[in-house]
Amino acid sequence: MRSPAALLLFMLAASAIVTDASEPAPRQYLRYETLMEGQPLEAPVDMSAYGVPAGARSTSLTFAGRLFFDARGRGAGSRVLRDTDGYTAGADRAVLRLPKFDFEFVQSGDALIPLRRGTLPGDNEYWEYLLEPGRVWQEPGDRGLARAAIPFALQERNANCMHHGVLSFLFGAGGLVSRVAYQISSETCLYFQFDLWGLARARYTPRESPEAASAVRVYERELQSRLPVKPIAALTGDYPGADPGEFGAADEVAPGDMTAYGFLIDGVHYAGGCNTRQGPYPFCDVLDLPSYSLAKSIFAGVALMRLEQQFPGASGQRIADFVPECARAGTWNDVTFGNALDMATGNYLSAEVWIDERAKHILTLFNAKTHAGKIRYGCGKFPRREPPGTNWVYHSSDTYVLGTALGAFVRQRLGAEQDLYTDVVVRDLWQPLGLSPVTAVTRRTYDAVAQPFTGWGLVLHRDDIVRIGHWLATGQGVLAGRQVLEPRMLAAALQRVPGDPGLISIDPESRYQHGFYAHDVSRYIGCAEPSWVPFMAGYGGIIVALFPNDTIYYYFSDGDSFSWRRAAIAADRIRSFCTRPQGAGIH
Repeated sequence: MRSPAALLLFMLAASAIVTDASEPAPRQYLRYETLMEGQPLEAPVDMSAYGVPAGARSTSLTFAGRLFFDARGRGAGSRVLRDTDGYTAGADRAVLRLPKFDFEFVQSGDALIPLRRGTLPGDNEYWEYLLEPGRVWQEPGDRGLARAAIPFALQERNANCMHHGVLSFLFGAGGLVSRVAYQISSETCLYFQFDLWGLARARYTPRESPEAASAVRVYERELQSRLPVKPIAALTGDYPGADPGEFGAADEVAPGDMTAYGFLIDGVHYAGGCNTRQGPYPFCDVLDLPSYSLAKSIFAGVALMRLEQQFPGASGQRIADFVPECARAGTWNDVTFGNALDMATGNYLSAEVWIDERAKHILTLFNAKTHAGKIRYGCGKFPRREPPGTNWVYHSSDTYVLGTALGAFVRQRLGAEQDLYTDVVVRDLWQPLGLSPVTAVTRRTYDAVAQPFTGWGLVLHRDDIVRIGHWLATGQGVLAGRQVLEPRMLAAALQRVPGDPGLISIDPESRYQHGFYAHDVSRYIGCAEPSWVPFMAGYGGIIVALFPNDTIYYYFSDGDSFSWRRAAIAADRIRSFCTRPQGAGIH
């Protein structure tokens, strides 16, 4: 059995660029002539062209400085696969162009690291960039130049959709740079799906940044924190009888809709997916994944648990005391923070759990760019129908209102400059957990308030989600020996407090408690007593299930499928969920 240190060295060695005598095969795509002379790209190419080939060599050349390119004009291609909301109806189809690219990088060994991580706001009408660490290397056909690849994502402005891309170019000494090739061939987005590819003229301005050392240290910590990863197929060898095909099963999530999935057991992350329409994505560890409503659990839920631990009674505070717009509405005077987290405010138009959320008027919340627009909808749209705490009616607006109230509570108790996400969630929880830098940023309103959306808008790597899930399921709200989450609230969310199951949500076998769903799986795994699985879910087809046998199953997809029954059965066969199997001493 390898020690953790040995496992880390093994992973780093496995991902390093080859330095033996072997040579890469001659390139079929993105050859020297294509990048240096601008030979057109007529169609998307296999994504392997943007990755490090077997036999690639390290380079003595260093890329450090600013890369600029503008993808407008000739040399760009696109193909729309789904456009539910008519984004491409405009004659110029500007939504199908990359925003201007002007960012700074530093090189450490073979890693090419962006100085800024997380969502990068800009002036583009449609998109904002996320940049991730890439690689530099050398190939014989590149005539002494070095080759670079940088994974990136386009995140829809004011939304959470993610479109996954890679760019690549050649560079040399003195600021020499080729055209930049770029390609997007996958996304995690239910309503807007497209391919985008092209070549763009670029400028490279070498520069030594004073932030370089800090960026390298952050990247090194990120590598050291990651759990060991194996392909999902390795489950068979490590757990005889396990069926890896039951995780990410094609009849539960169509392969074309799947972005990434995985299963965590005994400290090893068995990963699958990461495919695009043009082959596997070359940088799966840093594939940017949208949270959507996972944030209702891992932002709103854990934030209130954190504040309840710091300030006992926080969950019983009244929304109207902290949100003036809700006080004026007159329907929030008896609604507590806990009621809003449970989506049991008593304020709704329809008692059917999904009707309000799926009505056209919800776009008022999602499309508003300012806090004033969002909070006006959240506080004033829904009339009082019943006492708070009575029934679960799904409203993303309730979580936005809660985030607003929690932000005001934090400023009152911790100081006027303190921020709910940065100073409560990131500083107190995510940083001690060693999560990736992308988790330090959340979607916020585009105004001076900069109010976090709270119920959606996070970005995650696959390693982040399995480590968050495992910590919540097994850590009892403790970090570094310190109780950071209120333990009873967390236990209740995970269905571990007898007599406190929460409210019925989707069906009689499902519950919702403190931002977390739960489902009783006993009927199809053969348990004589209820076997509750807490889980998180996000728009479009995102699931993170915290199985009772200390394993985690997740997937990110965009086909609007939320089934995970086969994975639950497969996980139970590896290690049973049941306290008593059916027929075992039932009286």
